Amino acid sequence: MSGDRSNNDIFSGGAPGDRAKMTGMPVRNTMKDDFGLDIPTELVPLPSGGKVYGPDSPLHGQEAVEIRPMTAREEDILTSRALIKKGTVITELIRSCLVDKRIDPDKLVSGDRNAIMTSLRITGYGSDYSVDVECPNCTEKSKQCFDLTQLPLKMLEKDPVNTGENLFTYTLPFTKKVIKYKFLDGSDENQISKLQERSKKSGTKNSNAITLRYRFQIQAVGDITDKTKIQMFIRNMPAKDSRALRKHIDGIEPGIQMKAWMECPHCGEDSEVRMPLGASFFWPDADG
Repeated sequence: MSGDRSNNDIFSGGAPGDRAKMTGMPVRNTMKDDFGLDIPTELVPLPSGGKVYGPDSPLHGQEAVEIRPMTAREEDILTSRALIKKGTVITELIRSCLVDKRIDPDKLVSGDRNAIMTSLRITGYGSDYSVDVECPNCTEKSKQCFDLTQLPLKMLEKDPVNTGENLFTYTLPFTKKVIKYKFLDGSDENQISKLQERSKKSGTKNSNAITLRYRFQIQAVGDITDKTKIQMFIRNMPAKDSRALRKHIDGIEPGIQMKAWMECPHCGEDSEVRMPLGASFFWPDADG
């Protein structure tokens, strides 16, 4: 996925030419000028194809974004206690590595964020990802090694209600209500994580995991857009409709498909498993 361009300013935000215009002074590239290193950037395909971003967004209609590889500075981000506590590590990691500083990582839909995150992992530490996985057949755990470059990219094929808007429709099979929904973005995921953490502390854990995601995804039920009324509908949605909506969204939502096949060393069965994102995703030696 390497781009043709080299990042001539890897240790500072924004393009060198842009800052030269702002300051009126030439911008030095320390890594190239002092150490002779010209580190290339990467072009990461966006699973959304840029279809869900409005005309005012730098991502509108963009099929890829340019990133620079992680450095020791990004490792500081990954280990920042303050960012870990706030739940913004991934957002700040993406922000730091994006070449176009106009892009707000919180406004990236989850599938695009995951594509960028996976590319950063590959360029930073390689494509081999070793992690403990539970066999769905015998429930025993074993260490499995996955090749991240082999994960399929699911592109967005369904058009939004309006071009450049993160809004889609689906007719529920049982109640026949027309639902307008959106794909979650970084801001939504962060809020959901905070609410789940609050529930966990209160002893309810993730008993509301499904309805909580619906609260952020569903934007309208028919002509009703009132949030209170929508929450009431969500809590009382027939299970048949709820399951159908989840299946529909899962089927069209763009992103990296974090699934792979494994052979269990305990029972010998081949199974397709969802790849867990443990500490070793960004710290390959963490689980060793």
